[in-house]
Amino acid sequence: MIKIKNLSKKFDKTLSLDNVSLELVKGDAIALMGANGAGKTTLIRSILGYYHPSSGSVEVKGLDPIKARTEVLKHVSFVPQLPPPIKLSLGELIYYVCQSSGVEEARIYHYATQMKLDVKANLHKSFFKLSGGMKQKLLIAISLAKESEIVIYDEPTANLDPKARDDFYALIQESQKEKLTLFVTHRIEEVESIVNREIYMDMGKVVSDERC
Repeated sequence: MIKIKNLSKKFDKTLSLDNVSLELVKGDAIALMGANGAGKTTLIRSILGYYHPSSGSVEVKGLDPIKARTEVLKHVSFVPQLPPPIKLSLGELIYYVCQSSGVEEARIYHYATQMKLDVKANLHKSFFKLSGGMKQKLLIAISLAKESEIVIYDEPTANLDPKARDDFYALIQESQKEKLTLFVTHRIEEVESIVNREIYMDMGKVVSDERC
């Protein structure tokens, strides 16, 4: 589903990705690990089409994520570590997601409830003013409701309390079949029971790639 071939990305004199090659396939549940600055975020943003490669290539379902970004993003759900500064109310945000992505509103409510988030009680509140945990729960609910073939979570539990983390991973185990799921994480102990592949990066390179 994702093919990365000899991918390098340089910012001025800093080499963030150094000749990375990976093939990520349907059914993979991957833990992507490494210290800060290892290149994980640059790799994810290259997959999402945010960055032009300095050399090499990225394909998502056979498409260039820069040239065909709109089409690529139809197949991808992404939950960032830091929720974006969205000024819409929850009601407006949910309406926008449903209209732009064809997501059923009822499914967002369903997954939000599973994450113990009462959306209806907060519909008129600004997403921007919610707590970090509430923001993360809503973004997770949207990602699950979208039912994308490729799901990328960047430290998805960073703002969640222990019970919400348990709820999240229980939902993931139910929904990840026949998908490609990628977890950018520093907490391997949280995901080791649900991943089947561990990729470790350092200094812009893939230093280990093991199935488990």
